[in-house]
Amino acid sequence: MEDLSVQDASTAADLVVYLDFDGVLHDDAVYWSKRDGIHIRMPGRTLFEWSHVLEQLLTPYPMVRIVLSTSWVRVKNFEFAKKQLPIGLQARVVGATFHRREMRTWQFDNMSRGAQVLADVQRRQPAAWFALDNDDHDWPVAYRDHLVKTEDRLGLSDPQVQKDIQARLASLSAL
Repeated sequence: MEDLSVQDASTAADLVVYLDFDGVLHDDAVYWSKRDGIHIRMPGRTLFEWSHVLEQLLTPYPMVRIVLSTSWVRVKNFEFAKKQLPIGLQARVVGATFHRREMRTWQFDNMSRGAQVLADVQRRQPAAWFALDNDDHDWPVAYRDHLVKTEDRLGLSDPQVQKDIQARLASLSAL
């Protein structure tokens, strides 16, 4: 019998938000170095500065789960990425699009973000889903309506993005 990790904990009944970090929860200007670790190079910006916005938007929807679609999972690991989030968001995280045991890094890296998300949707089969991401390059056209695109410098601080998320959550919860 295969040991199921937290990354496999979601069920088909779940409503899922695929969550990128950079350009969504904070400015996209995030870098990693041995000397400085993970850091943001935009003056006046901090890592995860808009995570509280997502927490507030999700509060009325306790059934919504999060799947991490961020490169932080591949660059560091799943647990590290999850622990960067506030406790309330951590509790919603059920997995990630990248799984070291199921795919080679080079294969994953050669997929667009949209293809990475879609591969996970096909594996996980959530009842309903959408993605929060600033990367829409090569997003599968047939699934464009599942993407709430953010701007690199604004992320979730953009009031229009917040309205789009609220509308998406309301429509998903009505299913």
